[in-house]
Amino acid sequence: MSFLHIFKKSAKKRATLAQGQVVPDSSRCVQCGICTYNCPIEIDVRAYAWRGEAIHRSECLTCGECVARCPRGVLRFERTDLFRAAAK
Repeated sequence: MSFLHIFKKSAKKRATLAQGQVVPDSSRCVQCGICTYNCPIEIDVRAYAWRGEAIHRSECLTCGECVARCPRGVLRFERTDLFRAAAK
């Protein structure tokens, strides 16, 4: 493993973190649970996907494991504009 590879991996993780929160498309979810199984902090991502709710738990690392592992492309990142929500 070269040093360049380490920096690329770190840059990809930072880009993921800056993208916001995980948002599901509940119409595509088949409740396989792969997203929940791969969550490093054991958030029940499957339940959020079933309800069609964005994962808004403060514990979510936005590591992207659930998004990357979903075989049906149910989950995606959506940008969060914290300042717009506070202005309302």
